[in-house]
Amino acid sequence: MMADNLFLKIINKTIPAKIAYEDDLCLAFHDINPQAPTHVLIIPKKVIRTHDELTAEDQSLLGHLHLVAIKLAKELGVASGYRLVINCREQAGQTVPHLHLHLLGGRDMTWPPG
Repeated sequence: MMADNLFLKIINKTIPAKIAYEDDLCLAFHDINPQAPTHVLIIPKKVIRTHDELTAEDQSLLGHLHLVAIKLAKELGVASGYRLVINCREQAGQTVPHLHLHLLGGRDMTWPPG
């Protein structure tokens, strides 16, 4: 099942994506259905299905994803205000079974989000 994971195919470059950042631990790419003028998905290269499957071993990886978000927010011109979203499981809106952070910016955000 994980071989069919859309994000794994993007990591493996078997399907194209507009890549914003890549290193040994993660990949960030522009969402094909953006919910804000800037909408980038930041994904670990390690397959972690959902947020509540993180373990103590993943602590520094999760911190790294957040630091990449800060770097991208600056590079993409949204450092003055942006939102990071992690949807956990289908009921919360997670549609791909691979942990990912949504970096959203470029417009005023409302609360509650949805």
